[in-house]
Amino acid sequence: MRARVGDMLIPNGDADRIGLVIGLQNADGSPPYVIKWLSSGHIALVSPGPYARIRPADPAGGTAEPVATTA
Repeated sequence: MRARVGDMLIPNGDADRIGLVIGLQNADGSPPYVIKWLSSGHIALVSPGPYARIRPADPAGGTAEPVATTA
């Protein structure tokens, strides 16, 4: 699984619980991800489970390259 800043994380296929990827720990886009949960605004470091999926950001508004953050 690879993500970029601006992508959406849907854990375990639960479309009611969606998180925005706001940071990456690894430059290659691999987990864990810094996620902001849309329902609560809570920010967490998340390692997605096997049934999670990434919904890519809109190309017009998304980040073109993964952006690594430091903890």
